[in-house]
Amino acid sequence: MAIYTLPELPYDYAALQPVIDAKIIELHHDKHHAAYVKGANDTLEQLAEARDKDQWGAINGLEKNLAFHLSGHILHSIYWQNMTGDGGGEPLDKDGVGELADAIAQSFGSFAKFKAQLTKASATTQGSGWGVLAYEPISGRLIVEQVYDHQGNVGQGSVPILVFDAWEHAFYLQYKNQKVDFIEAMWQVVNWQDVARRYASAKERGNLLLVP
Repeated sequence: MAIYTLPELPYDYAALQPVIDAKIIELHHDKHHAAYVKGANDTLEQLAEARDKDQWGAINGLEKNLAFHLSGHILHSIYWQNMTGDGGGEPLDKDGVGELADAIAQSFGSFAKFKAQLTKASATTQGSGWGVLAYEPISGRLIVEQVYDHQGNVGQGSVPILVFDAWEHAFYLQYKNQKVDFIEAMWQVVNWQDVARRYASAKERGNLLLVP
């Protein structure tokens, strides 16, 4: 029985136009994200078979596949919720996301500095990857991570709360090879209400990471 399932989109395919074309959303969600879900489930079955047979010749590849597909599923699940056709701008206290706004200012110096760092991290990811705003529970601060593929270069325990997909399948049909233009446009659809909820949740359970 499948453990992971493809989540439904919280909006229709055209909801993020003109920033992201409807066809891109359809292919990205229904094909690419679905492939990561299938890959994670298939790998779990292969690991179960390896345990049953006590055959471990493929263990390194299987563990790498699980990290790749599962992380792809998790990041995409956050990605869809991180966007809205009514989003954009910056988090402000008057919109009920003042705690997030304060955390960004404390961690990066200002929203403008944070925006510049996440934009650069996303746009300059070598090959395929993500730009990620994450809550780092040991310091209690926000950090930007440059995630290669789906799982590389991640600080263990950090919780992603805002993700920018910088894989070519996220933008190429519309933006061609202009990754920078796509990342710049992404700021117009950020769902700060969702990011703020994720920040509050991560902060609430962050102290459970290390037991004294």
